[in-house]
Amino acid sequence: MSLRGYPEERRTPAGPRILGLAWIVFLTLLILGGIALTIVGNPDSGRPVVVMDVAAPHPAQPKPRTAVAPPSQQAPPTEQQAESQVPAGPPLAAQKKITQPQFAGKALIADPALIESTQDGPLPRIADDGTTPMRAYAPAVVSDGRPRIAIVVAGLGLSAKATRAAIDGLPAGVTLALAPYDADAQQWAAMARRGGHEVLLEVPMEPFDFPDSDLGPHTLRSGSAEDANTERLVWAMTRFTGYAGVTNLLGGRFLSDAGALEPMMSFLSRRGLLFFDNGQAAHSAGGDVARSTGAAYLQADVTVDKIQTAMEIDRRLSSLETLARTRGSAAGAAFLYPVTIERIRNWAQGVGGRGFVLVPASAIVPAAK
Repeated sequence: MSLRGYPEERRTPAGPRILGLAWIVFLTLLILGGIALTIVGNPDSGRPVVVMDVAAPHPAQPKPRTAVAPPSQQAPPTEQQAESQVPAGPPLAAQKKITQPQFAGKALIADPALIESTQDGPLPRIADDGTTPMRAYAPAVVSDGRPRIAIVVAGLGLSAKATRAAIDGLPAGVTLALAPYDADAQQWAAMARRGGHEVLLEVPMEPFDFPDSDLGPHTLRSGSAEDANTERLVWAMTRFTGYAGVTNLLGGRFLSDAGALEPMMSFLSRRGLLFFDNGQAAHSAGGDVARSTGAAYLQADVTVDKIQTAMEIDRRLSSLETLARTRGSAAGAAFLYPVTIERIRNWAQGVGGRGFVLVPASAIVPAAK
C-alpha cells in the first residue's frame, strides 16, 4: 500500500499512526470531561465524606470540665431546666469526717462543733455553746452607723468560668449563693470564703410551671410530705460546708405555700441558718412564716439585674441606696451575668464615699439585730 501525496520521508507505519490518533482522542475526551464537570458541578459534592483516622493510638486524656451553658449566655434556671443537668454522686465534703476546724485563708469553712455527721455528709447545726453557723461563717462587720446594703449574687456553681469571675471580680462585701449540683461546690465555697465573701446555699424549690421546669429529684415540692421535703433539703445542705444560710433556686409555687414552707423554715431555724428570699416569688409566704417560727429571714427589696443592661442595673443599685438611706438597710438580689459583676464592682468602688457600707446578708437579718 502506498501513501500517495506524501513525500517518502514523511510516511510512517500504520501501527504508530493509529496509536497517536488514540491518544489525541483520549486527551480530547479528558479535556471535555473537565469542562463539563466545572459547568455542571460534582454530583457527589452533597454526600458526606467519610474520613478514617489511622493515627497511632495515644494515652487517654482526661475530659475537660464543661459548663452547663456558655458563660456568656448564663441565666438563672428557667423553664428549660432539665433533670439531666443534675449530676449525681457524693459531695467532696462528705468523703471524710470533719474532726477539726478547717479554714480557707483566715475564714472558717468547717467546724466539728457546728456539724452533725450524717450518711449524706456534714449537716450544719447549732454548737453546744449556742454559736450558729449564720454567725460562725459570716465575715466580720464593723458597725459604724452608716446605712447598710447587702447584695446576694446567685448562680455560682453552674459554670466554672462564670463562678470564678464572680468570686474574683466582686468585692468582698457581696454575698455569693452557690448551687448544690457541682462536684466542686466545696472548692468554690472555700475560694469565696477566702476572698472575704459570705456564702449561701441555693436550694431547688418547685416553680409554678413544674414539671416543665424540673430541677431534679431533690427539689422541694409543695405537694410532698414533710419527711420527703426534709430529706431533699438535707441532701442539698450536705453538699458542702461554710455557708451561713439558704436561699431559693426558683421556687415560686413552694414559697407561696405556707404549709409546705413552714417545716422547711423551722428546720433551718433549728440549724441556726438564715433564709434569704430572693424576691422573685410574687406571693411569697416567707415573711409570715418567718414571723411565726422566729426564723432568721431576709427578703430582697430589689432585683438588681431584672433587666440586664448597664443603665438599668445602675438605676436599681441607686434605688437600693435610697431605700437604705430611708430605712437604715436594704437588700438586693442578682445573678452572675458579666454585666452584673461589672456594674456591681464599679458601684461598690464609690459606695463608701456616698455614705453607705456594703455588708453580708446576715448583717441585716432582722432576727439577728
